Amino acid sequence: MNTATNVDPSEVDKFNKLAHEWWDNTGAFATLHQINPLRLNWIEQNVKRGYQGIDTDKTAETGLTGKKILDVGCGGGILAESMARRGADVTGIDLGAENLKAASVHAEQSGLSQTLRYQHIPVETFAATHSGQFDVVTCMEMLEHVPDPSAIVDACFELLAPGGVCVLSTINRSPKSYLFAIIGAEYVLRLLDRGTHDYAKFITPAELDKMAQNAGFARQDIIGLHYNPLTKRYWLAQNVDVNYMLAVQRPL
Repeated sequence: MNTATNVDPSEVDKFNKLAHEWWDNTGAFATLHQINPLRLNWIEQNVKRGYQGIDTDKTAETGLTGKKILDVGCGGGILAESMARRGADVTGIDLGAENLKAASVHAEQSGLSQTLRYQHIPVETFAATHSGQFDVVTCMEMLEHVPDPSAIVDACFELLAPGGVCVLSTINRSPKSYLFAIIGAEYVLRLLDRGTHDYAKFITPAELDKMAQNAGFARQDIIGLHYNPLTKRYWLAQNVDVNYMLAVQRPL
């Protein structure tokens, strides 16, 4: 797919309009703030695992420290900032100009501008000039918002150095995900704004696995993200019926 067409303008506009709420812990992105520690720790665990046994000075024990990381579809920078705080050199890219403004301002206010930067550019275009330059690539909650998610996965592979780790997250397409991610989260609990997700764009783990394999990745791990509305608690477990993360590695 032409990189210029692998974007849904309505999706970009949707998040641009909420840009002022990115760093409001009780705003439209409160859920992302709440799940971010879980995501961050799982990403770091898989980076350590991926680098075990690789003959490199970037040892597994360092986790994210010293790693060159690209966060694709970074939004307002919630995950990107947290990885920079753990010692990574982070680049965030997104097609929402207002999102990037919010991310850049917060990074400057947080004193992270030396190790965290943002660019307004499609990942396919970025991959054409940054092939093999990153140790880690993350792409969270983005694949279900683009016309051709497989092109995004291909670009992530291209951006990684051999042995590099990629972590992707999305939503399974299942009756349970429709009930929980749309009816529950958007209409009943109002954790997300109505219209945030389109069920038809959800991606099954088998489909994402196939995209990753076709790109050249080797699967490393998969985990589901769960929420209890009564206790308001999030946790990770093996069930991937709704939200899930997939860690893959570019072979040496």
